[in-house]
Amino acid sequence: MGFMVMRFFRNREIKWLTLLLVAISAGGTTAGFLMLSREAGMLVLFVSGALTLIFLAFTVARYVEISRLAAYLRKVSRRDYTLDIRDNREGELSILKSEIYKVTVMLSQQSEQLKKDKLWLSDCLSDISHQLKTPLTSMFVMTDLLKDENLPADKRKEFSDKLNQQLERLQWLLTSLLKLSRLDSGTVTFRKEQISAKKLVQKSAEGLMIPLELRDQTMRVSGPDMALQCDSRWTSEALVNILKNCIEHTPNGGEIRIRLEDNPLFSSVTVSDNGEGIDRKDLPYIFNRFYKGRNASPDSIGIGLNMARTIIEAQGGSIEVQSRKGEGTRFLIRLYKAVV
Repeated sequence: MGFMVMRFFRNREIKWLTLLLVAISAGGTTAGFLMLSREAGMLVLFVSGALTLIFLAFTVARYVEISRLAAYLRKVSRRDYTLDIRDNREGELSILKSEIYKVTVMLSQQSEQLKKDKLWLSDCLSDISHQLKTPLTSMFVMTDLLKDENLPADKRKEFSDKLNQQLERLQWLLTSLLKLSRLDSGTVTFRKEQISAKKLVQKSAEGLMIPLELRDQTMRVSGPDMALQCDSRWTSEALVNILKNCIEHTPNGGEIRIRLEDNPLFSSVTVSDNGEGIDRKDLPYIFNRFYKGRNASPDSIGIGLNMARTIIEAQGGSIEVQSRKGEGTRFLIRLYKAVV
């Protein structure tokens, strides 16, 4: 306590205020003795002394409380968020305690979120390194084989084609990861533009005609044409990833159906197939990044559907999936209209 009092009187403002109170008390007491009477002087001395002591006691108590707050803040700076300094009393210090506690809770929540983000980043880096390692290992093997001067021409062509496929896969993976990083960082500005729904579908399907032909699959578009309010480039990217998923999980000779619908609240694009469907255990997780279901192909990376959902939801839309094993899959995209 003595140390606290010494620290208290090291405060220059308090020191000068105490000296001023003592001087006023001394002046008042002297005036009482000289101008009135001994009893009046004693009364002034008693009252002024009592007021000075009350002031000092009150100020010391507040100083002690502020010191406790300082100690609390030091603990918070060491990431100790377990203490609760709130009280139900009125006054400036109680308000300050409540505000400090609110900041502490906010810091605690941010700290927990940072831990989750670090864990998520660690998992992502692990998944990315795994996705890169597989094609790189294959490419090293094929490169070594191609060094053999006695390798037959047909095998050399086969390995060269496979090497080219792995390079294309790596290029797609890195391009997709770059797009996802831009979406995650919030640096993508989505434009609101009007585009014909059928034109958007046609634009998205252009690059998928060869896989459709190789699998002898057909794509049918039904429903009225309508004007969609969206960023055509990014929305096409989302639709391409959904169509790729449907093509990949639909057998040869299968059918991909796209249904366009419009109502006063939203425009919808439904993409469905008659493929193998999604296992019920996989269904809740297929939009998770790097998640690969039980029926995923060996070349699957698990970011296409996640990218599609990120793009659609970033524009205020929604995407959901319905599927039954052996009965195909149905993706429903809703793009909501702005309320005027």
